[in-house]
Amino acid sequence: MKPGLKSTSKPARRASARRVSLADRNQPSGGSALQPLLAFGAHPDDIEFACGAVIAQETRAGRAAHLVVCSRGEAGSYGNPRLRVAEAKKAAALLGATVEFLALDGDAHLEMRAAHAVKFAEIFRRVRPGIVLAPSVVENQHPDHSRLGRLARDAARIARYGGVKELRRHKPHAIERLFFYAVTPEAEPRDITPVLIDVSAPEIISAWTEAMEAHASQVSARNYIELQLTRARLLGARAGMGHAVALFPNEPLVFESLSQTGCAARNF
Repeated sequence: MKPGLKSTSKPARRASARRVSLADRNQPSGGSALQPLLAFGAHPDDIEFACGAVIAQETRAGRAAHLVVCSRGEAGSYGNPRLRVAEAKKAAALLGATVEFLALDGDAHLEMRAAHAVKFAEIFRRVRPGIVLAPSVVENQHPDHSRLGRLARDAARIARYGGVKELRRHKPHAIERLFFYAVTPEAEPRDITPVLIDVSAPEIISAWTEAMEAHASQVSARNYIELQLTRARLLGARAGMGHAVALFPNEPLVFESLSQTGCAARNF
């Protein structure tokens, strides 16, 4: 299953020409290499289903991506921890990313602990990302998701503080942007205007679909792939593109000029 919806209309092509990609906006001055992207997921498939297309697009643009999975899916109804870890490793490779697994409180048991935020902050300092992706903090979803989003947000601040004794092995690090993703429509924040990332390129949709298919234990239970592709098609239709993924900025975005802001998602 590798659907690719090409947008052939003239308005879509004009919109594509005006858009400034997320990678372009994060290009450091002087043309140096892009800072890595760091993505957190509560379970082995969260990142891939919610924003795998964004990961694939960024890695193919030359950005390193590192995924952090905070359980092995041991509370799930399908599959087992060993299988789900193997699926996640395969999916990460298909997206062009690396992946690590953290042993915290276990699937369906994640707690808000200062120690967890400090552990995440250590990863921030080690990976030194420019962009961080984490689940939204909306509560109407799996409780591990919203808690992980809050922990990642806390870690982004703690990573900057030079006096945190547990972090002194690494230099302080300030990320450029924190974006939240929504695994399900119910998890989309209603009080944050999303940034739509154009992921319409057939090779991106193909890589995303293959990464989702890698989680065979989960897609055997429900057609999660079609759910996510349909969400992406609907978001894309709003802005005259084939597929789009919504990311929700934690704070207002800052641009040096209006020319960097791209186009608006208004196609009707």
